[in-house]
Amino acid sequence: MSRLFATFFGIGLMRPAPGTWGSLVAVLLGWAIYRYAGFPVLVLATLAVTALGFWAIGRELRDRPGEDPQEIVIDEVAGQWIALLFPALAFYGRGFEGWLPWPAPVAAFLFFRLFDIWKPWLVGRADRRGDAAGVMLDDLWAGLFAGVASILAAAAYHLPMILRG
Repeated sequence: MSRLFATFFGIGLMRPAPGTWGSLVAVLLGWAIYRYAGFPVLVLATLAVTALGFWAIGRELRDRPGEDPQEIVIDEVAGQWIALLFPALAFYGRGFEGWLPWPAPVAAFLFFRLFDIWKPWLVGRADRRGDAAGVMLDDLWAGLFAGVASILAAAAYHLPMILRG
């Protein structure tokens, strides 16, 4: 069961770049959760997948310290959903229901992949831990940074229009 969750139901077995596949499936699924179930359900799903991720990765890597196998992508799902929560909250807070406008999930996806691959600051520190918790934490930090970057990018894009009135 832990392997099924860790690979996010086999998505992590897709090649090439299983982390990108995991992130892509996650953003599409998160987008659908927001559309059909709403923001509060996306928050609950993010919390659930994060808890399941710590459990599944802990079980899968308990006898393999220091490893971060590519097929484990539940961490990408959790991080990607954290990134998606930022624009989702912005729209939810304004009473917007329906599909998030396309730039929001695209920005969350691209920024998440950037921070997950680049691994700046706290992302890299978590990745260097070399334990199961670090496997999850680097993606959670990447998701947090991606969410903030998505909001800042949206603000930078919309600010000139707002200032013009």
